[in-house]
Amino acid sequence: MVWTSATMAGRIVTRFVSRTFLEFASGAKGIRGTKRHYWTTLRRTVPALTSGRAAFLLGIPTLTCLGYEAYHRVQSSAVVYALERVELLEQADYLYSCAETEKLYQLLLQYKDSDDAEFLWRLARASRDLSLLPNIDGERKKQLTFEAFEYAKKSLEKDEMCFAAHKWYAICLSDVGDYEGVKVKIGNSYIIREHLEKAIKLNPKDATSLHILGYWCFAFAELPWYQRKVAAVIFASPPTSTYEEALDFFLKAEEVDPNFYSKNLLMLGKTYLGMKDKEKALLWLTKAKEYPAHTLEDKEVHKEAVDLLKKLG
Repeated sequence: MVWTSATMAGRIVTRFVSRTFLEFASGAKGIRGTKRHYWTTLRRTVPALTSGRAAFLLGIPTLTCLGYEAYHRVQSSAVVYALERVELLEQADYLYSCAETEKLYQLLLQYKDSDDAEFLWRLARASRDLSLLPNIDGERKKQLTFEAFEYAKKSLEKDEMCFAAHKWYAICLSDVGDYEGVKVKIGNSYIIREHLEKAIKLNPKDATSLHILGYWCFAFAELPWYQRKVAAVIFASPPTSTYEEALDFFLKAEEVDPNFYSKNLLMLGKTYLGMKDKEKALLWLTKAKEYPAHTLEDKEVHKEAVDLLKKLG
């Protein structure tokens, strides 16, 4: 059989096309097989993913979304609380500055079970201030004094890094000592000084803490000899101090916040009197006398300063 060029070319093309289609067909089976495998796997996977541990994994995007919403709500609540907290503290400080003791006490009493040291030490201060009002009877005064100490103690437990908690713990502990006898009061003196020093370390710019520690030093510096002997009998080494040490704290308080407190001016005058420095005593006692009397304590300071100036001539 004689093959023409055209015939040969046609057969080659036919074989090529046939082989190509066969290869494609074979490949197509593979593709269809892959599809079947995909759908079969999917049919097997969907029930598996929607049950048991896999369901939890599928739930992650939803839970994450819900978690974000919850987190956002918590964050929003935290912001609202923070704003309310700031406003309440500002309101409390405003009432304190206006000497609205009863209103301040009632405001803060709502937060007596708070875990916030800032509310608690302010409540301790308000309770103490209320106990000092002239219209408070003896039993109520004692109750408020011990309440103040408990609030101060709780404040310190909640935040040991709060300088005001240390300060008011020291003050309230001293007040409680008035009801517990001389031995307890002197014993507490060590603790009082320790907490005042901590308050000053945490906030060296707090004039009140400096003043109170100065007062502590002054009280022991002017302790009469017979009381020192009694203290020495009770304690092997009773607390001691000097007028010079007291003066240092009073002056530091004045340096930090000039004219912040009428009693600091008075105590500077009295300390210089104890040191026999009449000229400087006159200077500070005159300042105490001329201090604007806004509070009951200011009026008492004014009267004492006037009396001391009269004695000095």
